[in-house]
Amino acid sequence: MGKQENNVVEFTEKESKYLKEQRLGRIATVSPDVQPHVVPVAFEFDGSHFYFGGWNLEKSLKFRNIRQNNKVAFVVDNLVSVDPWRVSGVEIKGIAEITKRNGNEYVKITPLRKSSWGLEGKET
Repeated sequence: MGKQENNVVEFTEKESKYLKEQRLGRIATVSPDVQPHVVPVAFEFDGSHFYFGGWNLEKSLKFRNIRQNNKVAFVVDNLVSVDPWRVSGVEIKGIAEITKRNGNEYVKITPLRKSSWGLEGKET
């Protein structure tokens, strides 16, 4: 589990490096009728928070879901090798908020919990 002080998650050096190298993650939101919704998004990681935007973001289901319920899960993972089987990734549970960056609307994810796997270079 991620280290927390005052609800701030600290990422290890390996986790930060991995997250800065990746471009695609999966955001999970929940609709008002408690229907889960998971979609891929391109993202940016600044060392503590995750940001994603997109064309027509405000009309997307994920955006509408976040406005109703800001609790989200976010996964960044990849299949390193099939033979031998090797996967790596980071899972975040956190709070999403609508924000502006460079004049555009974005979703900012503040991590509250995290877990990671396969970043040490060994088979998992």
